[in-house]
Amino acid sequence: MENKASITALMSSFARAFHAENEEYPIFSDTLAKKLMTEEEYKMIEKYILGGVDFFAPEKKNTFANDTEAVRYIVNTQLAPTPLCRAAYCERAIKTAAMTGTEQFVILGAGFDTFALREKKFIRKYKVFEVDHPLTQADKINRIERADLEVPKNLNFVGVDFTKDSLSDKLLEAGFDTSKKTFFSWLGVSYYLYYNEIKNLFGELAKLGAEGSEIVFDYADADLFVADEKRVKNMLAMAKAGGEEMRSCFDYMSIEKLLSDNGFLIYEILMPHDIQSEIIDPSGSDIKAFEHINYIKAVLK
Repeated sequence: MENKASITALMSSFARAFHAENEEYPIFSDTLAKKLMTEEEYKMIEKYILGGVDFFAPEKKNTFANDTEAVRYIVNTQLAPTPLCRAAYCERAIKTAAMTGTEQFVILGAGFDTFALREKKFIRKYKVFEVDHPLTQADKINRIERADLEVPKNLNFVGVDFTKDSLSDKLLEAGFDTSKKTFFSWLGVSYYLYYNEIKNLFGELAKLGAEGSEIVFDYADADLFVADEKRVKNMLAMAKAGGEEMRSCFDYMSIEKLLSDNGFLIYEILMPHDIQSEIIDPSGSDIKAFEHINYIKAVLK
C-alpha cells in the first residue's frame, strides 16, 4: 500500500510538472513539482504515458507530430484536469481563509504537495500541518533534502497510519491547537473510501476544528459508475488496475446530509461547468473539466 501511495504521488507530481513546463496558459503552475522527482522517474512516467496511447486515445494514434504532443494530449485529457483544477481552487480558498481569521492549515493526504514550499512568505504567519502515511512523508522529506529546498520552520510533517493511528492524537502531538480556526484540505481521497470512513473523518475534523473552520474536498457525483464518457471509464479502469478501486460517489442530498450530520454547512459547490467557467476558462487553457467530479467548501458551525 505504501508503494502505491508513492506512485500516486509521483503521477500527480508529473502531471503538475509537465503542465507547468509545457502549457502556454497554465491553470496551475507548480514550479517545484519536478524538483521532487528524479530525472529517471520523470522519464519513466513519460514513457508509460506514451505506451498508453492505444488505451487512452486509439483514435489519435499516428496523428501526433512528436512524443511531447502525444504526452500533452493524454495529460491534458486524462491525468491533469482534476489534480490541477482542485489544487487551483483549494489554494484560492486558502488565501481567502487567511483573510478571514484562519490560523492553521492542515493538508490531509499531502503526498508530494508543494504548497508550503512554494508559498513560504504567505504561510510564515500560520501553522501548517501536512498529514500522510509515515513512509510517504519520509520519502518526501528525502526528496526535499535532495532538491536542496528549504523547509519552512512552521511546516509540520504529521505521519499517520490510519489503520492504527488516531489523526486527532497525532495532530495534537504535533502542536495543533483546537481553539484556532483551521482550514482543512482533503483532495483526491474521498473516491477511494467507504461511506463510514468518510463519515468518521468528518466527525473527527469537527471535533478538531474551532467554529468557522473550513474544509475543501473533491468528490464524485452519483452517476460516476454508470457514466458513458470514455475518459471516466478510463479513470475507473486505471484505478482498479492499480489496486486502488474507486468506491464512493454521492448525490447532492447525500453529501449535504453527511456534512450536516457532522456539523458542517456547505458554503460553495463547484460542478464541472462551474470548474470550467471559474477555473479553466479564465486561464485560457484548452483543458476540459472532468465529468462527474465536484468540489465543495464547507464551514464548521
